[in-house]
Amino acid sequence: MRELTGGIYFGRPRAKEEEQAYNTMVYSKMEIERIAKEAFESAMKRDKRVCSVDKANVLEVSQFWREVVEEVAKEYPEVRLTHMYVDNAAMQLVRDPKQFDVILTSNIFGDILSDEASMISGSIGLLPSASVGGKVGLYEPIHGSAPDIAGQGIANPIATILSASMMLRFAFGESEAADQIDKAIESVLRDGYRTKDISQYGAKEVCSTTEMGSIIAERVYQNR
Repeated sequence: MRELTGGIYFGRPRAKEEEQAYNTMVYSKMEIERIAKEAFESAMKRDKRVCSVDKANVLEVSQFWREVVEEVAKEYPEVRLTHMYVDNAAMQLVRDPKQFDVILTSNIFGDILSDEASMISGSIGLLPSASVGGKVGLYEPIHGSAPDIAGQGIANPIATILSASMMLRFAFGESEAADQIDKAIESVLRDGYRTKDISQYGAKEVCSTTEMGSIIAERVYQNR
């Protein structure tokens, strides 16, 4: 859970001058509460664990972040909250990613950790994402549009398909339908179907974008 509309990317003052440049990392209580509640709500649907990632040992804004997150945690007594410094979190993601359930963090830290997490899975083409706020949600692959490979038929469609699964699960509460999609993808990968970006990982057959999508769709249909 990465906060998307605040932090150092949007903070003021900011400037690039002849002899120096500076940006300001700012978070309001409301901004932190908003994303923290999203994280805890997500955890309630998963393993009920939230790890809040910050740099509270050196940054006042992270100390404030931690205080607000702990306040929000009181509303979710079933969820176990832990804290981790971002440099350690980056290391732990590589060392043992399964130790995490829901990671909650600020804009800049989440920007870095999300790309790291994508490569742990094997390819940035495997991870879905969602930008959510209130009643609005935008579900899309973490990699964006990838215009550099447009029209070549080599893009991995799995992140897009998993984004639909995530939408069904979190926006519409259709967990059963989401599970069917997830299981179909797992079975296709287990059988050795791969797009070019993950072909080095045990490929029995290398598929185009369209072929992979069709194979997954057929598995979903078969498993209804």
